[in-house]
Amino acid sequence: MNRALLALLLVPLATFEARADNTLSCPTLPSLMERYVELHVGQRKTDDALVERAIDRYVERLDPSKSLFLAGEIRDIRTRLRRFMTEVKSGDCSALDGLKAMQLARQKETEAWFRKALADPKLTIDEAVSLKVDPDDRKHPETAADRDELRRKLMHFQLANYVTAGTELAEAKKRLVHRYELITRRVDEQSPADIYSNFLDAFANGLDPHTSYFSAEALEDFRISMNLSLEGIGAVLSSDDGYTVVQEVVPGGAADREGTLREKDRIIAVSQGRTGEPTDVIDMALRDVVRLIRGKKGTEVKLTVLRKTPKPRTLNLVITRDKIDLSEQAAKLRVEEVETDGRKVKLGVLELPSFYGGRGPDARRCTDDVRALLQDAKKAGVEGLVLDLSRNSGGLLTAAVDISGMFLRTGPMVAIDGPDTPSQELTDDDEGVEWTGPLVVLTSALSASASEILAGAIKDYRRGVVVGDERTFGKGTVQNVVNLPVGFGALKVTTAMFFRPSGASTQAAGVDADIVVPSGIDLDTFGERHQAGALATRTIPRFASKAANGGWKAVMPDVLKALAARSAVRLAKNPEFAEVRERLEKARKNDGEVKVAELLSDKGKDDEDEEEKDKDKLSPQAKEALHVLADLVAGAGTLEANR
Repeated sequence: MNRALLALLLVPLATFEARADNTLSCPTLPSLMERYVELHVGQRKTDDALVERAIDRYVERLDPSKSLFLAGEIRDIRTRLRRFMTEVKSGDCSALDGLKAMQLARQKETEAWFRKALADPKLTIDEAVSLKVDPDDRKHPETAADRDELRRKLMHFQLANYVTAGTELAEAKKRLVHRYELITRRVDEQSPADIYSNFLDAFANGLDPHTSYFSAEALEDFRISMNLSLEGIGAVLSSDDGYTVVQEVVPGGAADREGTLREKDRIIAVSQGRTGEPTDVIDMALRDVVRLIRGKKGTEVKLTVLRKTPKPRTLNLVITRDKIDLSEQAAKLRVEEVETDGRKVKLGVLELPSFYGGRGPDARRCTDDVRALLQDAKKAGVEGLVLDLSRNSGGLLTAAVDISGMFLRTGPMVAIDGPDTPSQELTDDDEGVEWTGPLVVLTSALSASASEILAGAIKDYRRGVVVGDERTFGKGTVQNVVNLPVGFGALKVTTAMFFRPSGASTQAAGVDADIVVPSGIDLDTFGERHQAGALATRTIPRFASKAANGGWKAVMPDVLKALAARSAVRLAKNPEFAEVRERLEKARKNDGEVKVAELLSDKGKDDEDEEEKDKDKLSPQAKEALHVLADLVAGAGTLEANR
């Protein structure tokens, strides 16, 4: 980042009110909202569209399950919030206070409804109930009768979750009542600062999904989460419509070594130890869930998770807390032999789970590890290399640039462009090339951020073949954290976008695979483009340099076409990919609907996931990437060389 932009981000708020107690107050909101707009990459004023998006995000927080307010009431709330956007400029936040009173009244009513329904001694779980688990897939009820029916479905779904976790029905009823008591208490105990923080975060989310407000407490949690030595389970969590969702299983962490927890799993209960009493965490604040999961190294935590597979199921996972094992997170090389057209070819798979690195002379860096492994690959006599980024969700930007340069000569690998700075190209200045042989880059829909920069550079310079899901995740924005005075927290703002050498942004679009090898992730619902308020992709002029070329064979369109044709034949015959297609089709047919009967059918079964993979075994996608590479090696002599 250039110094001009850095200086801009560090300028104090001229209109920020200094307060003795250093807590967010109503008069501070307008200047902070204005600051977000000033810094944001795609929004230069607070227009009607931004107001509506901010209102969307705030309404979701008022009623995350869509079981409190009727559709007509939501329309009235939206009208109040539109007026509030004008009133707040004069320091009037009475509308937010009024909405808290409405939310509390509805929450007390909801608690009373559940208390009465669950008091019926004859109540049993209705296995015929089905529910759209994601509130985004359902609408606010139109009538009180519709709301009661939604509450009934939620009740049976929640009871089924308790029972499948090993709780007797009578005890499950008590716990569910207690859960709604706690929700009411949390709403009641919101301080004015909590209310203003919640609104400011909703306003920030209206700009894009990665722009947010950190209260002083949330900022401390954010800093802790950035510390890889944190003793816990090694998972990145987020909050989505009342659920705690696994965004990433950190390579080398406790959950990664246990092997069952997956991205997109929804954590619905947390127990201390194997036999501890489960704490229901649906609708619980994310930081409170994180505190339940954190703990001392060597202690156990049991997570009850809901997995949206073709047959949705509840799993109980026991994980022993530990520190991140950097040796597990580090890059690895394995040598495989693949036969193609009657010839055996020795190939390498270099797995890079993240772009890691630290400060100091003794710190471990992915750039050093990858360089050493490329030398090992040459010593082993491998004829081609698969660079596996399929689980790589990002990391150090500079590391992605440096590793790109290990396969290319010299030139720009990525550009950062925002409204307050001219386009800045990040260049690999080392003319040396560590690997000049045939190259395949394996990606997936989980590949994001810095991994998309590396894959994009390889693709744009025709240096190798990108194999994987139709496209990568599509996280192509740059965020900066602007610290506020002590006690006020910080603003996290999207200030720029990443661009590939071709001039295309990775934002929303990701990096398209040259040869599609599906992982089973539903791209119709997964990825940056499907997040609420995600910024659209855009382009800048092409900035690729011919200086990057030389010493390797360019992969031209006719070669890609031939490789894709051979891969398609293999995929059509491969039973593993037939299963991938079948699971994906079933998941789409379910359309987010979960049947209580299916949850209960797993009660008493072994919690081990039948789809758990041997971590030492190559995935079907990696195997196919090797076959594509073998085809590329076998035809390497006919490929057109760079001029």
